[in-house]
Amino acid sequence: MDTDLGAGFIALDGVEKVFDVRKKTGFLKRERRQVRAVDGISFTVARGEMVGYIGPNGAGKSTTIKMLTGILTPSGGRLRVAGIDPARERTRLAHRIGVVFGQRTTLWWDLPLIDSYRLMHRMYRIPDARYRENLDRCVELLQLGELLDVPVRQLSLGQRMRGDIAAALLHDPDVLYLDEPTIGLDVVSKAKVREFLRELNAERGTTVLLTTHDLQDIEQLCSRVMVIDHGRLMYDGPLAGLHEAGESERTLVVDLERELPPIEAPAPARVVRVEGPRQWLAFPATESAAGLVAAVAARYPLVDLSVREPDIEAVIAKIYAERTSA
Repeated sequence: MDTDLGAGFIALDGVEKVFDVRKKTGFLKRERRQVRAVDGISFTVARGEMVGYIGPNGAGKSTTIKMLTGILTPSGGRLRVAGIDPARERTRLAHRIGVVFGQRTTLWWDLPLIDSYRLMHRMYRIPDARYRENLDRCVELLQLGELLDVPVRQLSLGQRMRGDIAAALLHDPDVLYLDEPTIGLDVVSKAKVREFLRELNAERGTTVLLTTHDLQDIEQLCSRVMVIDHGRLMYDGPLAGLHEAGESERTLVVDLERELPPIEAPAPARVVRVEGPRQWLAFPATESAAGLVAAVAARYPLVDLSVREPDIEAVIAKIYAERTSA
C-alpha cells in the first residue's frame, strides 16, 4: 500500500465522485450539470474493525461502497482495499471482499439456494474442503438447513438475506461490505444476523463496513461510526459521541393500566406526549434507560414498556445545521 495512504486495511484519501447529469430544459435543449456525490472523503479502517457508515438517503454511502468494490471509479483522490486499487484490479479484489446489498440479491432467483452456492464454489474456485467447511458453518449459524433446496424466489426476505450473507462469505473474504443487511427483517431475523456477524468478526477477524438506518445495528455491532452527509464526512467516532453532538434523545413508551396525569419522571427525562393510558418520555440517548424504567415501574401501574431509538436522520440534520452555521 502507498505509505501516504496510511496503514489502514481500507484507506481513502480525498476521494471524490462527480456525476454528469443532463436535464431537459426545452424541446431540443438539455442542461448539463455536475452532481458531487462524494466530496473529498478521507478515512482509514483497521483490519478486523467493524465500522458503521451511516447517513440519510442520497448522502453518498452507496457511492462510496461502489468505489470500494471497483464498480465505480473515483473522480479524484485515491483509495486502497487490502493494498489493492479497486478500479484497476477489480477481479483480484473480488476474491478478497464480500458484498451484501439489502435491496438486491446475488443469488440465482429460480434456482434452489444450494445451486447458487455451488455456482459460487466454481466461480471463485474455492478449494473443496474450504467450501464445505464454510458452507457447513454458515448453514448452521444462519439456520439455512431447511432452505437449501428451496428456490430463492420462494424465500422470505429474512431467509433470502441470510442466504445472501452466506453467499458473500463462502470464499472467506477479508472485507465484508453490508448495505442495509437487516432492512425489512423481523426482530428474530435481525437478532440472528447480528449474532452471526459478531461471531464472524470475533472468530475470523473479518473487517466489516456496515451501512444502515437502524441504530441498533450500530449499537450492537460497531464500536465506531462514521456519518456522511452531502458527500462529506461529518463525524467519525463512538456512537455515544454522535448522540452528544446531535443532542439526540431516546423515547420510553409507557403503557399504563389506566389513564393518569403526566408521569413525574426523574430529570433529565420528561413527558413529551400523553394519549390515554400511553405516555411518551424523552431522555438523552447517551444515558441508560434502566434507571428511568426502574423509577417509573416503582411508582406507576404498568402494562408494557418499550424504548425507541432516536431518528438518525434528525441527529445528522442537527449536526449538519451546526456545521454550516458555524
